[in-house]
Amino acid sequence: MKKLIVPLLFLVSLTAYKTVEQPDYIDIQELRKLYSGGDVTKWPAAALHENVDKATFQDIGVLPPVPYPDYNPYSKEKESLGKILFFDPRLSVSGQIACASCHNPELGWTDNLTRSFGHDRQTGKRNSMTILNSAYATSLFWDGRASSLEDQAQFPIGDPLEMNEKLTIAVDKIAKIKGYKLLFEAAFGDKKVNLQRIQYAIATFERSINSPKSKFDNFVSGKSEAFTDSQVKGLHLFRTKAQCINCHNTPYFSDNQFHNDGQTLFGTKNEDFGRYNVTKDVKDIGKFRTPTLREVANTKPWMHHGHFPTLLDVVELYNLGNPSPVQKKYLGTARDSLIPKADPMLKKLNLNKEEISDLLAFIETLSTPTRRIMTPTMPK
Repeated sequence: MKKLIVPLLFLVSLTAYKTVEQPDYIDIQELRKLYSGGDVTKWPAAALHENVDKATFQDIGVLPPVPYPDYNPYSKEKESLGKILFFDPRLSVSGQIACASCHNPELGWTDNLTRSFGHDRQTGKRNSMTILNSAYATSLFWDGRASSLEDQAQFPIGDPLEMNEKLTIAVDKIAKIKGYKLLFEAAFGDKKVNLQRIQYAIATFERSINSPKSKFDNFVSGKSEAFTDSQVKGLHLFRTKAQCINCHNTPYFSDNQFHNDGQTLFGTKNEDFGRYNVTKDVKDIGKFRTPTLREVANTKPWMHHGHFPTLLDVVELYNLGNPSPVQKKYLGTARDSLIPKADPMLKKLNLNKEEISDLLAFIETLSTPTRRIMTPTMPK
């Protein structure tokens, strides 16, 4: 039987990197052995773009234990309180919208809508990101306007398009609910209800929302038969020719950075300048936070605008180098300086159909079956 072969750059430790050039070839079983051997230093070299900081680069792998900040340490009581608050619609002005309205545990902790519905059935401006594994994010929202989960928790409550409630009123409503008093006392030592405690409790609950071990985790931890040949090839492509590793790195499968991938939709009704709206730095026009690829198969549709209904659409876009049209009509106008500049890492990948299929096969190994959780009873 003819041996199955796939491209390989060359075998070196992770201290060396190289851009993709003319590949050599290696037996698929050798790749399987290397990637599932439990020793990341023996993996083939990651093909990193020159703009990637090699000194701080961290390869993909199994997630470490959940980090909790010193100012908000974990407790079971705080997690329990946060879960109730997460599902409580009384934090909204209508009494109908909760955090869980856009982050449904049975829908990958998102809502599988292009853009979410909020107060008075208004449509939000962006697709809801999943909160799965958000403990590993260093900033929150597509534009990174929240610096922590604690900071993030307050934004939806006051947003006119989401829960549309004044923060002070939301706190007062929770404080007046008798059943909450003992819950706050158990979590914080006394019955005082304030915004910070609500934020800390919700953040503690959100840090508990994490993926179980995926097929990928099992494979790289030593279960060499967990992957098909196609998935093994896809993993290798992910780290080399397909260039995914440049942004989707670390065990979180996100570099926690911001990139312009050509999806600003400049000059259209859906124009979104992303990170620029937070920093007002023209260098940030069109940049969005790199989303995690963990559980990505369960969090459709994709991109900040939610316009991509399949993962094939996403891969095809990057394979073509994202040929977003230049809005020439704005050249020489007042908007000239706002024309977005795509990340230099975007370029044609020249993946063939088989390679695209293999890459998708690997990406799907990062997702796990969705799980139901018990919805808490609301305090009265």
